Amino acid sequence: MSKMEKIGRADIQIGDQTMACPLYEGTEGEKALDIGALRKETGLITYDPGFMNTGSCSSDVTFIDGEKGILRYRGYDVDDLAENCEFVEVAYLLIHGSLPTAEQKARYSDLLNKHSMIHEDMREFFSHYPEHSHPMAVLSAMAVSLSSFYPELGENHKEDLDMTVTRLLSKLRTIAAFSYKKSIGDPAVYPQHDLKYCENFLNMMFNSPVIENPYNQTMVSALNKLLIIHADHEQNCSASVVRAVGSSGANLYASISAGICALWGPLHGGANQHVIEMLEGIQAEGGDIDKVIEKAKNKRSPFRLMGFGHRVYKSYDPRAKIAKALCKEVIASTNKHDPLLDIAMELEEKALADPYFIERGLYPNVDFYTGLTYREMGIPTNMFTVMFAIGRLPGWIAQFMEMKKDPQGRIARPRQIYTGPNARKVIPIDKR
Repeated sequence: MSKMEKIGRADIQIGDQTMACPLYEGTEGEKALDIGALRKETGLITYDPGFMNTGSCSSDVTFIDGEKGILRYRGYDVDDLAENCEFVEVAYLLIHGSLPTAEQKARYSDLLNKHSMIHEDMREFFSHYPEHSHPMAVLSAMAVSLSSFYPELGENHKEDLDMTVTRLLSKLRTIAAFSYKKSIGDPAVYPQHDLKYCENFLNMMFNSPVIENPYNQTMVSALNKLLIIHADHEQNCSASVVRAVGSSGANLYASISAGICALWGPLHGGANQHVIEMLEGIQAEGGDIDKVIEKAKNKRSPFRLMGFGHRVYKSYDPRAKIAKALCKEVIASTNKHDPLLDIAMELEEKALADPYFIERGLYPNVDFYTGLTYREMGIPTNMFTVMFAIGRLPGWIAQFMEMKKDPQGRIARPRQIYTGPNARKVIPIDKR
């Protein structure tokens, strides 16, 4: 793990007390004030709802500059990776720290295929979920259940942890595909040894004795890129949850299961589903984009423009540019016309020309076009967040492994400011 460089100190004045705080700088110029001794020396804590200004760790996995619209994995720009790599290569990069050679990629792909099956007894689990169970609930439960069938052999041994990681990375897509097949009443399709990671997933999702060519190579290429742009995103909600759960000593499966649950929320991974629902609502009401824009600007209106704005990015989300191009490619490959794409593009054009959105940095984010792309590929709306989870998995794994190796790591335990009643005595029940 790269170390932060100490570049000086800053003094905090509290009444007549002065506290010296070290200043650190990361490799991309990000600076941080170390307040680790604040409570010990002053009795105070910081108050930072949502951890907007709190650095919970140092990391060499992902770098984001929200003002400039930069996203890099291990130093590589996300658009460079999406253009020149397959998802398996980026997963290898995040987990192992470097892009694989051709030989390493072939060996890693072979290992992923060998471990893509799930234990046959696990298939019984699917039959016991209610018919309309949400796929994210199934995915989370099945992920943690893997620990019963494939226990970790001991994380002190790198080979054992690598095997656990490989199993999880490979089997999660199989679980996702099986859960979809169960939801529509179709028989499960097993992974095939001669198909690569993304094509194998699409084949397990859509292959059927009664349907010819359920996907095309444009979709395979698009899925590789979609998973790449979702692969990691620094200390977001779900990654922070994975680290927090792992910091307690919980195993990788439990930590990833918790991350899946965090991703499920509509303010995190579930946002692209809400974009589709919004676009369908606009279409149902006649497609008047000017009216939609005015509703979004009206503070008294409950309407919110989904897929615009981001907690980190204050310029155009670099992932959104890639997703927009992929959306057009996939729709062109199917020779279909999706009216929702027309609505989305007009909405983006008019929003980006409106000072209200420009002044507030409300640009399309990654969720705005990914849902449309998945929809065109035949993936149902309730599976969108599952697709996000498959893509984000290598990033979660990388964050978990980094947390485990951090010599300064400790169990996550934020403080709070108590606002409840003062000390009081219990009144006997017959006198209350």
